[in-house]
Amino acid sequence: MTIHEQFAKAREVAREWAEGLFHGMVEHPATENIEKAAEDIEDELFFGMFADAFGIPSPVSYYTVELLPYIAEDFEKFERRMWDRESMIERAGAQYHF
Repeated sequence: MTIHEQFAKAREVAREWAEGLFHGMVEHPATENIEKAAEDIEDELFFGMFADAFGIPSPVSYYTVELLPYIAEDFEKFERRMWDRESMIERAGAQYHF
């Protein structure tokens, strides 16, 4: 086996590996489920920290308001997601095709 054939074989193995990595990280349907689960956990955290923004009195909000400058961008995304949802049950039911 010549050096050119060895490089060609290594290049083919690297291409297959890169395609598999790309498929697993970007194209695979499980990534959407993982992203939704991460959003749900983040939403629960933000809702617990800033329930006052939705009219639910919570003493925790007074202590976590100091974090707002650090998470303002994420908080805006959270607010947008919460107001766009018709209900939390609808989001959970979508996972199971209800």
